[in-house]
Amino acid sequence: MMATLLALALLAGPGEPLYRRAESAWKQGDYRAANDLFRAAVAAEPQNARYRVRWGRLFLERFQPADARQLFEEALELEPQNAEAHLGLALVAAESFEGAAVELAEKALKLDSRLTEARELLGRLALEDGDFARALAVAPDSEAVRLTVELLADRTPTIPNPGAASYAEAARHFILNRRYEEGVALYRKAIELDPRLWRAHSELGINLMRLGDEAGARRHLELAYSHDYRNPATVNTLRLLDSYSKFDTIQSGNIILKLHKKEAAVLLPYVKAEMERALSTYERKYRFQLERPVQVEMYPDHEDFAVRTLGMPGLGALGVTFGYVVAMDSPSARKPGAYHWGATLWHELSHVFVLAATRHRVPRWFTEGLAVLEETTPSPEWGDRLDPEVISAMQERKLLPVTQLDRGFVRPSYPGQIVVSYFQAGRICEFIQQKWGWEALLKMIEAFAAKKTTAQAMETALGVKPEDFDRRFLEWLDARYGKLVRGFDSWRTGMKALNAAAREKRYDAVLREAPALRDLFPDYVDAGSAYECLAEAWLAQGKPDEAALELERWAKAGGRDPGLLKRLADLHWESGRKKEAAAALERILYIAPAGDEELHRRLGDLKLESGEFNVAIREYQVVLNSNPTDRAGAHFRLARAYHLANRAEEAREHVVLALEAAPGYKPAQKLLLELNK
Repeated sequence: MMATLLALALLAGPGEPLYRRAESAWKQGDYRAANDLFRAAVAAEPQNARYRVRWGRLFLERFQPADARQLFEEALELEPQNAEAHLGLALVAAESFEGAAVELAEKALKLDSRLTEARELLGRLALEDGDFARALAVAPDSEAVRLTVELLADRTPTIPNPGAASYAEAARHFILNRRYEEGVALYRKAIELDPRLWRAHSELGINLMRLGDEAGARRHLELAYSHDYRNPATVNTLRLLDSYSKFDTIQSGNIILKLHKKEAAVLLPYVKAEMERALSTYERKYRFQLERPVQVEMYPDHEDFAVRTLGMPGLGALGVTFGYVVAMDSPSARKPGAYHWGATLWHELSHVFVLAATRHRVPRWFTEGLAVLEETTPSPEWGDRLDPEVISAMQERKLLPVTQLDRGFVRPSYPGQIVVSYFQAGRICEFIQQKWGWEALLKMIEAFAAKKTTAQAMETALGVKPEDFDRRFLEWLDARYGKLVRGFDSWRTGMKALNAAAREKRYDAVLREAPALRDLFPDYVDAGSAYECLAEAWLAQGKPDEAALELERWAKAGGRDPGLLKRLADLHWESGRKKEAAAALERILYIAPAGDEELHRRLGDLKLESGEFNVAIREYQVVLNSNPTDRAGAHFRLARAYHLANRAEEAREHVVLALEAAPGYKPAQKLLLELNK
């Protein structure tokens, strides 16, 4: 104990309190010493809440929010009315877009009306909600808030000589509003004013990467890192840049694809074709020509994708669009059946067009809602379905008015609100299309491009006020889902009983009870769905055609389990329905196309038999690119498909390769003789 007290005394110096030494070390950038001194100060005076608050602020500044939160909470246990501790918790919550941030900041200000930083935080949070008037009202003296409001409103700043930190804060809000190129310009302005603003260097680097400027991104990120600005975003983004040597970049016309080398050969034919189809469709639908190529990056590791999009609100996403650059999970980043990459690609490419057409002035709810609607453009089977989380929100009347819907995406006030907001926005756009037509949605895009608010856009394009629109929308939603919402609790009870009956092989009960449960909630296609129970029951009754019919219903409702889709393909094949068998397998290409040699070989055989030689060639090429165990057989199948497609030279090339792999392969010998006639 004596040794510890002596060490503390030496740290503090004669007559100087520990915490002052800690503050001094912090100010001088000696963070390690500051941390040690704060620890010693807290140990010496464990009942002093202020020391814990200041130590927490050090942790928060040095990228350790969890440790900061713990210290702020400890301070509040000691002193429940400590305004700065409440402010600290508000700052932690704000970093991760938690809904509690506003309440905590308001509590801090209520406890200490002189707490300028709490006012500034409330102003920033209001800006994130798009509420400019509130931002200015709660933080009237904040240079950063005023500058941000004026710039976001496309007004010339009235503040004389704003500081670098204010420009950096404005840049952050431009990024949150998806105005990426303007945000980058503002970060550059901040750095011009203060070249040592390392946070701005880091954030500029991250956003240059989002715009596809990898060299510029690395330059600014390394500069921040070398000056000890090493937050997770900086460190992880530099690591991700290093990993790009493992990716292939392929450009074709107005398409740029960045795919991981381990799956590029398999994904390329599908992703490229789907991009071409989507871009062509959207050019016609939106009546808009893109100015430059679109880059799509697909990440087989979801954590890499998360790093790519770090700092964006609501990241449970599968894809994010940064203007003309799209980042998304590849199919192998998710459990097979949990992700439809085709729907995500169409969703994100819709953003590319809508952001460009509105010059990035579109509210989040509208562009997300339109993108959700567009997921089903290629097929009604695509797109996410109604789920229990959304039904519970409708039961509890948690849907937001349309003019406030952006808040549900940025700062959720309850678990699952982001999912609910996506659903609501998508159904709003579907409602508009049904009641006013596609032209009304195009008129809203024009209105947003002209910098109109949601209320103004609705009055211009639809001729209704938001309050009237909300009432009509909820009536439409109730007509569509009201029966399910009111019967949801009984549906859950019924499904438990149904799955118990299926496990106990009481198939008569399954056949009796399942149809009503299926029809009450047709969007439920997850494991243990009524469709699956019915299919199993029909098979047990020796009626495979009825089982196939039930699995077809399941697939058309959005079912994505590759195992069930293969089972459906088997049922069709066994009944001689080869076209339907191929269609079942083709669904898997949008769900789990990589690492399944049998899928591609089997689909190739079906397409070859039906005379779709080019599709068969594609599938056999994918087999060959998957490093198959039977290379001779893979080359032979591809040679045969080329032969039937009247592409003799390519057929000869692959039959020779088949024979090199297996010289005694008689079918290949026979085909070579035929080709040499």
